[in-house]
Amino acid sequence: MTQNLKTVLRRSALTLLLSAGLFAQTAVAHADARFQKWIADFYQTAAEAGISKSTYQQAFAGIKTPDPDVLEKAAYQPEFKHQIWDYLDSRVNPYTVRIGREMAKKHARTLAAVERHFGVDRNILLAIWSMESNYGAVLAKDDRLHYVPRALATLAYADKKRAKYARTQLIAALKIIQRGDIAARDMTGSWAGAMGHTQFIPTSYMLYAVDADGNGHRDIWNSIPDALATAANLLAKNGWQSGKTWGYEIVVPPGGGKYSGQTKTLAQWAKLGFTRPGGNGFKNGSDRAELKMPANGGPGFLMTKNFFVIKRYNASDSYAMGVGMLADQIAGYGGVKQRWPRPDGTLDITEKFELQTRLKELGYYDGEVDGNFGSGSKAAIQAFQNRMGLPADGEPSQKVLRALQR
Repeated sequence: MTQNLKTVLRRSALTLLLSAGLFAQTAVAHADARFQKWIADFYQTAAEAGISKSTYQQAFAGIKTPDPDVLEKAAYQPEFKHQIWDYLDSRVNPYTVRIGREMAKKHARTLAAVERHFGVDRNILLAIWSMESNYGAVLAKDDRLHYVPRALATLAYADKKRAKYARTQLIAALKIIQRGDIAARDMTGSWAGAMGHTQFIPTSYMLYAVDADGNGHRDIWNSIPDALATAANLLAKNGWQSGKTWGYEIVVPPGGGKYSGQTKTLAQWAKLGFTRPGGNGFKNGSDRAELKMPANGGPGFLMTKNFFVIKRYNASDSYAMGVGMLADQIAGYGGVKQRWPRPDGTLDITEKFELQTRLKELGYYDGEVDGNFGSGSKAAIQAFQNRMGLPADGEPSQKVLRALQR
């Protein structure tokens, strides 16, 4: 190849790169202009819903572009499902129980008042608070929070699958701002618009939010009494049965799996041979319960009315189980007595805590001992594996724990 030909090719490549960059910038500029037009056009819909021009301008002051993080999080929806034991390990463990008991003492008067007024078990409220925002800790992490009007406008503008949801939630969010519950600039939440300590989407906030501290504003972002009372109000209005449990772990008799998904009275389940670990009986034998078997070869559960009320907060069975189990353990009892069918070589929750603790004692890990294995924990495992000459995959396992124990 001659030098002249090389020069021509280099110039051509440079021209293509510059052209591509200019095209990308132009596309972004056009996308931003379209987004601004969408905001301008949506005011007509907002006005028909009773939103004033001043509220609308306040909510969108300075908003010129969609929120790219919202679109990234909306697009990244993993199709795989966690096994039930992994899901529960990450949410019901010594760390969440310890913090829950600390919060129970710290907010005892508030919890007692809310429990008395709404009839909802205070430990259930603590468990929801934990599951939704790690007892409010998430609210202090700026990288996890989004400005709600911008996030919802982004989804309404750019996400066809969620556009209808986002438009509805955006109108509700604007109504919340208009009534003065929260300043527009302070309305933060998740990428999908869930807000505050107890993560209410705007429409649910409109239905259930409570001014429990009596300051004239319903504020689930800054007022723990308001947040806990709002969660209690949702459960109470959806049929919470005061003084009753959410469900029972049970030993499934041989062949009993065929009844999965069926509903009977607790007395009828007992006659069929379903028993509780340890031999305790069922209270309120006339209460009806549905058999749930979340893992083949694992424990079964008889779920009563309150389990399905919790699902009005989040429709996931795993979520409702997590809330119930964490509430029981914060109260000082509970815990799954039978073993989950974990794959060979994997760790249970006690072993996960031991592994993290040993890594921390040896100086490999400086994060929270919470049983969750994120990037920090995996990097610590990998560093230990490298030092010990083990395959450095960074994954927690019985093999890594045994090496740490030695």
